[in-house]
Amino acid sequence: MTALLLRRVGLLVLVLFIVSVLTFCIVNVLPGDVAQAILGDLGTPEQVVALRERMGLNLPLVQRYQHWIGGLLQGDLGTSLTYQQPIAGMLFGRLGNSAILAGITLAIAAPLAIGIGVVAALKPGGWVDRVISGLAVLCFSLPEYVTGLTAILVFSILWPVLPGSSLMEPDANPLSHPEALVLPVAVLVLGMLAHLSQITRGGMIVALDSAYVRTAVLKGLPGWVVVLKHALPNVMLPTLTEIGMHIGYLLGGIVVVETLFAYAGVGEMLVNAVSHRDIPVVQITVLVVALAYGVGNLLADVACILLDPRLRNQS
Repeated sequence: MTALLLRRVGLLVLVLFIVSVLTFCIVNVLPGDVAQAILGDLGTPEQVVALRERMGLNLPLVQRYQHWIGGLLQGDLGTSLTYQQPIAGMLFGRLGNSAILAGITLAIAAPLAIGIGVVAALKPGGWVDRVISGLAVLCFSLPEYVTGLTAILVFSILWPVLPGSSLMEPDANPLSHPEALVLPVAVLVLGMLAHLSQITRGGMIVALDSAYVRTAVLKGLPGWVVVLKHALPNVMLPTLTEIGMHIGYLLGGIVVVETLFAYAGVGEMLVNAVSHRDIPVVQITVLVVALAYGVGNLLADVACILLDPRLRNQS
């Protein structure tokens, strides 16, 4: 198991290196002058030249990457061009906010999706299964901005019981205003339920039709024992893999939800950085999102190894 984890960590480091190179190249070859975009129309040519020199934009691309990655390895995340503040202070507060939103969403969506998938698989083709599958397809097909706008319209305008916008400062604690978390969490949970419940349902149908489950039934074991102790552990492997993928998505990929609800997280930070051509912030944010995806997959691999003895033997 140790050797397998070391290989996974090595692969994660390689992926992060590739992401850093691609991100740096992409943001530095975009059309337009970054210095001119920062200074605006009122910036004089002399000011533009001075800012380009101060930012090192006149250096070759390889040399600029070496300076950036060297500072990053030493713990220097750089300085925001828009706010003239260290990126580390800006990032960690927003990363904590996104982690709270992601943690609450996972804590609700994961067990609920597994339970719904199990219920749907007990009688495949029945009316319960059809209702669950139909709602899952509907939720999966609707974009998050549609679900979010509908939630704001219903619960903040027509029936004003919840705030439609968090209007939260980056250094504020989201848990101090839990009512502002309800709608963003609900939108994210609906999206996760649709996907995870169908994966669990498909795996449970196959597991319940397997020989070892039929043997357990013939032994006279109660139905809940057969489902929970014999079928469900085998279904958890692909489900845990998908949950691991959702960790990265929830930490950095919820751009639409955070922007829609004015939630001060990593996703909103990325949108603001792109709109203001704040290249250092874009680079660090994309790298953090890639790290979140990698760590999520690593945690899912560890959970699968712990659940399946066959994987421990192979590792």
